[in-house]
Amino acid sequence: MNIKHLQYIVEIANQQNLTRAAEQLYISQPTLSLYLNRLESELGCKLFIRHKNYLTLTPAGELYVDTARKVIQMKNNLYKQL
Repeated sequence: MNIKHLQYIVEIANQQNLTRAAEQLYISQPTLSLYLNRLESELGCKLFIRHKNYLTLTPAGELYVDTARKVIQMKNNLYKQL
């Protein structure tokens, strides 16, 4: 896991849409979708419920995104201090 991948998940949660998240991250939608599928497979649980035109967080997804935001903030704080 790296910070960039945490940012991917946070952006998906923010946008609630893979296509819009991919656009914001400047990556292709298939690449982002593949990353999310692999992560969910690795974790053994779904992070998002897929609806027709949007995504919502599962309880596991809420925990993952909340923790990802904290890790990203910690990194940003560290960089500011350095």
